[in-house]
Amino acid sequence: MDNITLISVHATYGLALVLFAAMAAWRYFTVEERAEGSPPELPVGKVAVWFYRPLDLIGIAALAWIFYLQAAGNAMTGETDAPIKVSAEGVIVSIVLQFILAGIALAIVIRRVDPVQWLGLCWRDWPWVFLVAPATVVCMWVIFAGLHGVGYMDLIDELGVEKVQDTVAIFQKEQSVIVLILMGFTAAVVAPICEEVVFRGYLYPAVKRFVGPWVSALSTALMFSAAHGSVSALVPLFVFGLALVALYEFTGSIWAPMAAHFLFNFVTVAALMATRFFNLPLPS
Repeated sequence: MDNITLISVHATYGLALVLFAAMAAWRYFTVEERAEGSPPELPVGKVAVWFYRPLDLIGIAALAWIFYLQAAGNAMTGETDAPIKVSAEGVIVSIVLQFILAGIALAIVIRRVDPVQWLGLCWRDWPWVFLVAPATVVCMWVIFAGLHGVGYMDLIDELGVEKVQDTVAIFQKEQSVIVLILMGFTAAVVAPICEEVVFRGYLYPAVKRFVGPWVSALSTALMFSAAHGSVSALVPLFVFGLALVALYEFTGSIWAPMAAHFLFNFVTVAALMATRFFNLPLPS
């Protein structure tokens, strides 16, 4: 693999930063301050931002920087043709790090607002999750099929980068059952919990506080897609990130995007295991 993956990480995070900075500057210089005693602006969606402060700019920058370094590091490691080596200890460390990042997000807001209120954990309409999660996954499949149909994967071929994510390659070739179990647990359980708490639970509403919902959705979805360090998955994960933001805004509860994320990853892992152990062909 050449340096296209690294370039894509730089470009995607750079675009997210430009979007954030441009909209923040525009709002600062053009939006007039409300008169004292006037009613607050009508909210957009159900994700509250009232408890975020200018100090959260530090939290946003810190978490974005951590994910950027991780993605850039993975991209540089992937430039070699050496086979990917994964150990059970390494996967466990990855799990711990993901929970640490989620814990950082929790620690930032826990003194301002109750976590139940912050993440909308008391979702009265929770049975809807059994509809919105499968519907979201099916919609993602349709969109991904559309991307494939318009030649997205052909473009990836022309760029000369791997069409398969490192994680997918590990599921296809790893011989250790323990590693496969840990990887499956990470993808289906740890990632949906930790990534949703960090990206949708904290980063999206914190950024929304400064630039509004639309730019926040775009910039955090860009960071979410780039954080996975795969050129072939960049556009699909960007679309998926937007869909998860939409679920969070429409429901006001982290349970909705978390469930969709879980189902999407679980089905993906199950399909990879089926193609491997039942010798089913992977779609190209």
